[in-house]
Amino acid sequence: MKIICIGRNYADHAKELKNEVPTEPVFFLKPDTSLLPKRNPFFIPEFSNDVHHELELVVRINKLGKNIEERFAHRYYNEITVGLDFTARDLQAECKAKGLPWEKAKAFDGSAPLGAFIKLKKDDDIQAMDIELLKNGETVQKGSTSDMIFSVDSLVSYVSKFVTLKIGDLLFTGTPAGVGRVVINDRLEAKLQGETLLKLNVK
Repeated sequence: MKIICIGRNYADHAKELKNEVPTEPVFFLKPDTSLLPKRNPFFIPEFSNDVHHELELVVRINKLGKNIEERFAHRYYNEITVGLDFTARDLQAECKAKGLPWEKAKAFDGSAPLGAFIKLKKDDDIQAMDIELLKNGETVQKGSTSDMIFSVDSLVSYVSKFVTLKIGDLLFTGTPAGVGRVVINDRLEAKLQGETLLKLNVK
């Protein structure tokens, strides 16, 4: 099982980090050790002083696929949730400045908490879904999948050109604007279509 993460898939988020809006999807991988066991708190790693939350819609792959045509991509998933792509922003900035890969800022242990998965219904439109993150009871991130630069199906198709998708693989589809720092004792609550699927304490 692998975790595939899409970067800069909402124009407003790319702008808030002063990044160029991409002309094709940007993706990177996280190891399975970045998954946070259920009901465990998230511990801020000792190597970073600036860990940011990034709320994302997450799709779970349910079928083996390679070179998937976009028109068939919807057949390769039927469950979705919300997840957090925690990012050590200070380490990421250092790596970017040196032109180095920045996996250590993204792929560290526990950096990918997941909410409970829900089944997609036939009439669900995956490109018209609201995601929301509350920190200590206040909304800090809110977005709609309708604002994605690249649709979920185009992402599935694009990634499968380079990496074979396997059953159980997870696709983090990008974060809207509003990313920010988390600190000890923060309480995070992530919602999809108004339903809370993930609650998390920061330690």
